[in-house]
Amino acid sequence: MPPNDQEKIGLFIKKLREERGMTQGEFAKSLKTSQSAVARIESGNQNVTIDQLMKMSDVLKHNIVSIHNAIDFKVEGGHKLSGSIKTNTSKNGAINMMVAALVNNGTTILRDIPHIEEVHRYKELLESVGVKIKWIYDDTALEITPPKKLSFSKIDKAVATQIRSFTFAGAFVHYGNHFTLPHSGGCKMGERTVASHKYALEYLGINVETKENHYDISYRKLHTGTIPLYESSDTGAITAILAASRIEGKTTIMFAPPNYQVQDVCFLLESFGIVIEGIGTTTLIVHGKKDIDVNIEHYNSEDPIESMFFIAAGIVTKSKLTITRAPITFLTLELEKLKRMGLRFTLSKLYFAKNGRTSLVDITIFPSKIIAPTDKIHAQPFPGINNDNLPFFVPISCIASGQTLIHDWTWENRAIYFTELNRLGADIKLLDPHRALVTGVTKLRGAQIVSPPALRPTAIILIAMLGASGTSLLRNVYSIKRGYADIAERLNAIGAKITVLRGV
Repeated sequence: MPPNDQEKIGLFIKKLREERGMTQGEFAKSLKTSQSAVARIESGNQNVTIDQLMKMSDVLKHNIVSIHNAIDFKVEGGHKLSGSIKTNTSKNGAINMMVAALVNNGTTILRDIPHIEEVHRYKELLESVGVKIKWIYDDTALEITPPKKLSFSKIDKAVATQIRSFTFAGAFVHYGNHFTLPHSGGCKMGERTVASHKYALEYLGINVETKENHYDISYRKLHTGTIPLYESSDTGAITAILAASRIEGKTTIMFAPPNYQVQDVCFLLESFGIVIEGIGTTTLIVHGKKDIDVNIEHYNSEDPIESMFFIAAGIVTKSKLTITRAPITFLTLELEKLKRMGLRFTLSKLYFAKNGRTSLVDITIFPSKIIAPTDKIHAQPFPGINNDNLPFFVPISCIASGQTLIHDWTWENRAIYFTELNRLGADIKLLDPHRALVTGVTKLRGAQIVSPPALRPTAIILIAMLGASGTSLLRNVYSIKRGYADIAERLNAIGAKITVLRGV
């Protein structure tokens, strides 16, 4: 007889507990219950409430039921932030290095991986095709060991459609000459083109056919090549790098953006013994190795987008705040723009991340009179303003004297989400799908807003709520949980007043 729903939940809870190396006794202690109660739950012989499932989800750092996603933030605005906040390691570095770990036949331990929804989804997809992956070192690192063959037919299609699944193509080609990938998901900000990935792979002998619901990927024989990236795409460059890494010989990739996640992947591949020339420039020369079988540990670097989140939060709340471990290389232009807008800040002496490569500083910002810039603010491939940092200039512009033109040329839908701040009293006019005119200074006030289905637009709404007078309600914050770990708790630690509401 097949297991009933209660037994399925119990088996799933047991699997998660064992993956985290917890005994029933340890799990029971964390839940403040008895070991016998845990045994009954795991065997499917005890009913569990939604509250109990949510608590288990928190302990096991994994959503057990979908209702756990229904989390809202109640934000009491108008409080100044103070003290210091540490920049966490990056989402994009983590997920792309998880894919890059497949290049190595040995065991790769990735240190300092954040517990965010995007990482959990990538872990689930890797597990679905047979990769051994588990949390170690008190759940701060991932140990990844790929099998000799991947089970392409067992790929979790539901998960694949939630994330940028095409980024797996560059690694998957080293496990078989024919497989399919579901169409990519991620933030809902417009069409997510895979042209740069597809055309890059063609230069290496790989054919990509677009079907109604999936991509059909095949080749007869891999070979090296010179790849001019169709567009300066971070993930497109990473797909090309991973595909080239196991092809014996030299592959040149031109117009590759030297952004932080691209460099992180290159640093990891170097630890595998792959020689890559030009890291930090737009031309990469990858010296591929056919066989890679090493056991290594490698550190993830800090997230410049998270640093920018806290910079923006400090500015909007008119606070003195120190953001530590900020990767300054990827924030220099953003700070230059803010300096010209009137922001007062200081930088500490430079030091290095745990990977020994990424330059860090501590940034202290001070309450400042912000003025609109004399020209538009727009993103560019690195070393321009980071695409993910552009939205943070929207709430900043709301408190700036004058008018600011934000040009979000990359996405045809993201700028639309900027107007959600009008619900808080902002004055934002959408000139077209790519340009928003922000008029400051406006007095922001509390309101209820449902989170957009995109990470950064949701983040800027939260920042605006922190600076608004009165109480706001940010509904269904799954989008923000994709990229920020324990964000409410961390903001509260520096003076914010955010209450996490579940199932309301």
